[in-house]
This record gives sequence, C-alpha cells and structure tokens, in this order.
Amino acid sequence: MKLLIDISGWAGSFLVVLSYALTLIKNKDFSTYYILMNLVGGMLIAVNCFYYKAIPSLVTNVIWSIIALLSIYRAKKHWYQDRKRKRKAQGY
Repeated sequence: MKLLIDISGWAGSFLVVLSYALTLIKNKDFSTYYILMNLVGGMLIAVNCFYYKAIPSLVTNVIWSIIALLSIYRAKKHWYQDRKRKRKAQGY
C-alpha cells in the first residue's frame, strides 16, 4: 500500500509540473487538458499527503484541486455560451 501511495504522490507531482511547463512552452491560455492534469495531479498529491498526515500540504492540494475544478467549470460555461451564440448567429 505504501508503494502505491508513494507512486501516486510522485505521479501527481509530475502531472502538476508537466502541466505548468506545457503552459509556458505553448505560451497559450490553459486548455482543458492542462487543467485536468492539474486536477488529477493535485488529487494524487492530496492522497499522498493524507496518508503521511502532511496536513498543510494536504490543504494546499485540496485547494489546488478546487481551483482546477472551478477553472474547468468556467471553461465549459464559456464554451457553451460561445456555442449558443454561434448557433444564434447562424439562425438555428
């Protein structure tokens, strides 16, 4: 079990750093994939922190995951609004 928890922590850290690096390389706004990588990474790190009772890091990663969820919600909301606006402009 400990090995699985350690792997989840390392994988989560990798995902968070990778998503950040990709946003710098691409020099674009966060895409949904990068936000999902942040969400999954934050949750995996939070599991690791919970197991090791690292409460400050756990709270930080839970907040990180909540921010990612809110970002996904906001991106989807804008996507639906843009889609609706385009359909209205096309006469649908």
